[in-house]
Amino acid sequence: MDEIPRAQAVCGQEALNLLNCVTDTAFDQDKCLRFLQALRDCVLNKKVKKFSLADQNQQEAGPVGKKL
Repeated sequence: MDEIPRAQAVCGQEALNLLNCVTDTAFDQDKCLRFLQALRDCVLNKKVKKFSLADQNQQEAGPVGKKL
């Protein structure tokens, strides 16, 4: 069965590296600062304005078919 490739979020890997670093039991601040700098460099290079989560996009859209 063929797998459908998922679109990679812009700077997604850098963001994931930073999040995993800060949640690691053996927290290494210097290592996390390197990941933070890599994420900062990426968002500047790719001109990222804002991040959002997939679930967050659906919630912001609101319920379909309901009048407020």
